[in-house]
Amino acid sequence: MYLIAVILSQAINIFKWILIIYILMSWLPNLQNSQVGQLFAKICEPFLEPFRRIIPPIGGVLDISPIAAFVVLWFAQIGIANLATMFG
Repeated sequence: MYLIAVILSQAINIFKWILIIYILMSWLPNLQNSQVGQLFAKICEPFLEPFRRIIPPIGGVLDISPIAAFVVLWFAQIGIANLATMFG
């Protein structure tokens, strides 16, 4: 059980880094339209979509939904760690 928790936690860490890079890429439209940008969009957009429906951009410009996404990922990691210690 501990090994599964470690793998899931590492997968979440990798996803968080991909998400950070994707968010930074949104500031550079040419980079976001590249093949790497499109790949990251395919990975990140399905996760960000529900947050964007709940939290609309402020002033139509500032998107704070990734902050909520990071909070959910953080809670997921805490939950995984608690399950690992409870069953490990």
